[in-house]
Amino acid sequence: MSRRVVRQSKFRHVFGQAAKADQAYEDIRVSKVTWDSSFCAVNPKFLAIIVEAGGGGAFIVLPLAKTGRVDKNYPLVTGHTAPVLDIDWCPHNDNVIASASDDTTIMVWQIPDYTPVRNITEPIITLEGHSKRVGILSWHPTARNVLLSAGGDNVIIIWNVGTGEVLLSLDDMHPDVIHSVCWNSNGSLLATTCKDKTLRIIDPRKGQVVAERFAAHEGMRPMRAVFTRQGHIFTTGFTRMSQRELGLWDPNNFEEPVALQEMDTSNGVLLPFYDPDSSIVYLCGKGDSSIRYFEITDEPPFVHYLNTFSSKEPQRGMGFMPKRGLDVSKCEIARFYKLHERKCEPIIMTVPRKSDLFQDDLYPDTPGPEPALEADEWLSGQDAEPVLISLRDGYVPPKHRELRVTKRNILDARPPSGPRRSQSASDASLSQQHTLETLLEEVKALRERVQAQEQRIMALENMLCELVDGTD
Repeated sequence: MSRRVVRQSKFRHVFGQAAKADQAYEDIRVSKVTWDSSFCAVNPKFLAIIVEAGGGGAFIVLPLAKTGRVDKNYPLVTGHTAPVLDIDWCPHNDNVIASASDDTTIMVWQIPDYTPVRNITEPIITLEGHSKRVGILSWHPTARNVLLSAGGDNVIIIWNVGTGEVLLSLDDMHPDVIHSVCWNSNGSLLATTCKDKTLRIIDPRKGQVVAERFAAHEGMRPMRAVFTRQGHIFTTGFTRMSQRELGLWDPNNFEEPVALQEMDTSNGVLLPFYDPDSSIVYLCGKGDSSIRYFEITDEPPFVHYLNTFSSKEPQRGMGFMPKRGLDVSKCEIARFYKLHERKCEPIIMTVPRKSDLFQDDLYPDTPGPEPALEADEWLSGQDAEPVLISLRDGYVPPKHRELRVTKRNILDARPPSGPRRSQSASDASLSQQHTLETLLEEVKALRERVQAQEQRIMALENMLCELVDGTD
């Protein structure tokens, strides 16, 4: 008689727990747009949620510490003329967030560390290049200011946000709507899924598909794909009988799956959130009231079910905290921000340990906020792994860093019309450049002055409130 051996894993007892009621964010009108994005983005400083807004699209940005009931007049980030479909924080600057909208534009915003008095309406830069709605955004994991967008025009554009330029446009690869796009760990490859049921691995700089698999999942409903630490592709999709299914694939041999498992018959698209440090993938279905999690290993059956976190309320969306934003003193290995109809609730995943000491095996060095490459270096063919940091002493987010956009003048790139440009024309050009620089300096000084005045007004308002409370 063979005795079944229980698989050894330090993550076998990971358990999820919803935060206490006073740690939730209440009275937020979460967007009702029918789009399969997570509607929520979070980093160690801020929580951003796409919300209902009259006459355009908006999202709210809250400091993580601002829990409890959110004032109905709390300032929003507004600027899009149609609903916002996706938002994504820059991994290299915790104050910069990009938003994509039904109005075909992408906007990049600078969020101040202090609470603004009025709505933020001026983006740092607006990126225009898509002809239809933009529904997917993803920052490059290692190169500074490189942002990917995918639109309803079936085109993927990679931008240099620092100059507002299009670095690459992949417009002949997808014959139908793109459902998901994911970078690998060093940003040299993309995994995409499409309505044509094909999973593609793309080298964006060469502009070619290096591997593809038709009908990784045979159902017609949307697929999702993420790269794993080992270079495999983890996918979620549907069977021909509309059962939800997960798969693991080796891009070097797409003929047969490494693993394929049927799940259940629910119709919500499963959003995979992958943590490369622990090799755990968390599956959150829109409309589900549970989060399932699996560990991916090198041993059969390769995708091991760990557990399910269940709650009563279905989720409208989900935010996933980067590793550097977790509380290492409590052995927290993941934190989700679950969107309800009117609130956002943190859910904490913990490995039970008796010791209070730092757990090296749970927290290997993880990607930090410093980019490994500049945009031009990446475009020229260089690759670099993320710059890692230790979480031994916890992570303190750096102070506000401003993103500077320097738009290149197209006119400067044109050759002179005559055989030689005259000295006077050259002098005039230099004079114009000097005038422009002076104006930019003045605008910057005025902006700083306005920000200082806003802070002063806010301080005076607080003092006034305290005086009124005192007289009462």
